[in-house]
Amino acid sequence: MSQAIDDLMHEHEAILSALQILERFEQRLATGQPTDTADLRAFLGFLKEFADTCHHGKEEGILFPALVAAGMPAQGGPVAVMLDEHAQGRRWIAQMEASLAPALDAPRFLEAARGYRELLHVHIRKENEVLFPMAERLLAPGQWAEIFERFEAHESQVIGQGRHEQLHGGIGGTDEYVGSHYFKKLTQLEMTFGDTLHHLGEVSSRMQETAGVFA
Repeated sequence: MSQAIDDLMHEHEAILSALQILERFEQRLATGQPTDTADLRAFLGFLKEFADTCHHGKEEGILFPALVAAGMPAQGGPVAVMLDEHAQGRRWIAQMEASLAPALDAPRFLEAARGYRELLHVHIRKENEVLFPMAERLLAPGQWAEIFERFEAHESQVIGQGRHEQLHGGIGGTDEYVGSHYFKKLTQLEMTFGDTLHHLGEVSSRMQETAGVFA
């Protein structure tokens, strides 16, 4: 497996783990338990910065154009499907954000949260099991090396030097990554969300142990 695809798949792990927290938010709202909108905003901030700007930005700005240049159709194929699903994900996030003001509209938030979570589960499976294996066969090793270099440059340009690692570390809510605003806030919910945050920390540790990926 190329380093670039390994990078994207590790990010998928982080996103899937974050979706577990989203499901816990859904459970609280569905049963009428008090939920701080500041926590919901913080969580949506992570989805926008890490899942969309960083992760989807790598795919849309670097990987997908490389695949199209190598012969994968721009329309009517896997790339077009993935782009459509990215756009749908942004619409669900926008609906979740809109449901928070002026007062929390729980049914509207729940509709969007469930739609987003279900979409991302299927979307990630399509990429991991279909698109990425196709991409590995289509591009040469030298192209993958260049793509990974561009991934690293993308992280620095769009979210800042070291921010990628902060967000991964913040997933676990550890003090080591004190700059992570979003998941430092979610750490306060650890008693509510039980071992979900512990699981996120385990995912974060595995990602940082992967040689060369998050150095």
